[in-house]
Amino acid sequence: MLKKPSSPQTALEIVTLDSLVPADHLLRKIDAVIDFTFIHDLVAGLYCPDNGRPPLDPTLMFKALFLGYLFGIRSERQLVREIEVNVAYRWFLALKLTDAVFDASTLSQNRRRRYQDSTVAQAIFDRIVEQAIAHGLVDGTVLYTDSTHLKAN
Repeated sequence: MLKKPSSPQTALEIVTLDSLVPADHLLRKIDAVIDFTFIHDLVAGLYCPDNGRPPLDPTLMFKALFLGYLFGIRSERQLVREIEVNVAYRWFLALKLTDAVFDASTLSQNRRRRYQDSTVAQAIFDRIVEQAIAHGLVDGTVLYTDSTHLKAN
C-alpha cells in the first residue's frame, strides 16, 4: 500500500544553533574580533534606569542594525523578517530559534526618538569600524559601487 510520507518539517530534532552556522561564515569572523560590549556605556545616559517599560537591549538593536548595513537590508521590516528566518543572524544576535524577534517599529522608534538628536549611533558605528580595521577585516583598498539606473516610480 502506498503511504503518504510524514512531513519532515514537524519532526523533532535536537540541534544547536552553533552547529547550524558554518565555521567560515562572515558573522563568525566578525563575532570573534568585534567587541560590542562598549555599547551599553555609550547609551547609558539615554535610558531611564528605574522607570518605563523594559527597553530592547541596545546591543541587540545596534547589532541588528549592523546586520542591515552589512548585508544591504535597507528596510527595518525586511531586516526583522530576515532575522526571523536566518539562522546565522539569530546566532549573531544570540537569539534562540524559539525566541520572538522584536518588532520593526521598535527599531524605527528608537532610531527616531532616542537617537535622533545624539551622535551616539555614529560613535557606535565608528567604534565598530575602528575595531574592524584594527583586526584586518577592513582595509579600504577596494571600493565597490553599483551604478544601476532605476526608473523613478
